[in-house]
Amino acid sequence: MLWFDCISVFLSRCFFLGVLMEVLLTGSAGFIGYHLAKHLIGLGHTVTSIDNINPYYSVDLKYARLQSLGFDRIAIDDGALVASSTSPDHQFIKMDLCDRELTREFFLGKRFDCFCHLAAQPGVRYSIENPMSYIDHNINAFANVLEGARHQKIGHFVFASSSSVYGLNAAHPYQTSHSTSHPASLYAATKKSNEMMAHAYSHLYGIPTTGLRFFTVYGPWGRPDMAPMLFLDAIVNDRPIKVFNQGEMFRDFTYIDTIVDGCARVLQNPAHADPFWRTGVPAPNTSSAPFALYNIGGESTVKLTDFIATLETVVGRKVQKNFLDMPPGDIVHTEACMDDFSTRFGELESVDLAVGLQNMFSWYRSHVHSLDYFKSFHSQLN
Repeated sequence: MLWFDCISVFLSRCFFLGVLMEVLLTGSAGFIGYHLAKHLIGLGHTVTSIDNINPYYSVDLKYARLQSLGFDRIAIDDGALVASSTSPDHQFIKMDLCDRELTREFFLGKRFDCFCHLAAQPGVRYSIENPMSYIDHNINAFANVLEGARHQKIGHFVFASSSSVYGLNAAHPYQTSHSTSHPASLYAATKKSNEMMAHAYSHLYGIPTTGLRFFTVYGPWGRPDMAPMLFLDAIVNDRPIKVFNQGEMFRDFTYIDTIVDGCARVLQNPAHADPFWRTGVPAPNTSSAPFALYNIGGESTVKLTDFIATLETVVGRKVQKNFLDMPPGDIVHTEACMDDFSTRFGELESVDLAVGLQNMFSWYRSHVHSLDYFKSFHSQLN
C-alpha cells in the first residue's frame, strides 16, 4: 500500500470522529439520496438537499421519504428553502437542475465543503423509450452543477455513476481500470459522459472529483422500478414476474447501508492526483488531475433465479415466472471488484442477501399498504 493510500485509509476511518462538513446533496427524495441525507445528519453534518421530485416513479414515495426527513409535503414549494422539523441542520429545496439560470442563481453566495450529486434520470429500459429525458437530466443538468461547483470552488465533487458503464465488457469482476468504451444503453452512455465531464473539470479547474459506480442497490425505501421491489410486490400480491434472458443473468446486489457507508467515506476524502499516472499508458480510473473512480458493490453477486428463490423464502410464497429473452440495453453479468476502494477507504461491512431482503420486506409490510407506490409499474410485470 502506498504511503498516501495509508494516510487516506487512516483519515477515512477517522471520518466518524472527524471534522463536520457543510454538504450539498442532490437527489435527496431518491432512494440513495434519502438514506445518505439521513446518515449525514445523524453524523452531525449540515446538509442542504435538492430534488425536483420527478414523476418517473411514485411522487408519493418520494414525498414520504422527505416526510421521514422532517419535510412536510404541504410546505414544499418550487424554489423555497424549507427547514426540517426534525433536524435543524437540514434544509431542502425543490428545484430542477435542468434549469441553467435557476441553478446558477442557487450557487451564488453559497459555500459548501463538499457536493454529492446523486440526482439523475435512472433506468436502462426507460432510456430506450424516453432518450431526451436522459440528455436533459443526466447531461445538461450535470453540466449545470459542474459549473456551480467550479464557481463555488467546491472542495470535493462526488457524483453517482453506474455499473452500467461497463457495457459490453465481459471481464469479471469489473475493475475501474477496465475499458468502458462500449455502453449498451443511452443511460450507460450518459453516466460514462458524466465521468468524462467531471475529469475535464478536474483537469481544467483543479476541482477534486470522484465518481462512484453503484451496483444494483436494494433495501428499505427502495425504487419501485427495480427488480428487488418489483419482484417483492409481485410475490406479495400473487402476480407473475418477468425473468429476462431465461434467468441466465447475474447481478451484484448491494444493500443500501453499504452504499451509504461508501459514499460517506468518500465525501470526507477528496480525490488527489495520481503521481504515477502516465499519459503514455493512461489509467482510466485515476489521473494527473484530482480525479478518481470507484466501484461500490461486490457484496452478493448471484444468479437471478437464485435471487428470486431467496426472496421467495423471505416472503414465504412462490411466484409465477415468465421466462423471456434478453431485452435491449441490458447486461448479462455485473460484479464489482472493490480492491481500489478498500485500499483507499478500508473495507465496507457486507450485508448478507437474505438479511437485506428481510429488512426490505419488513419495511414493505410497514409502509406500502398506505400508499400505492407500485401502481405505475404493474404493467411491467404482465
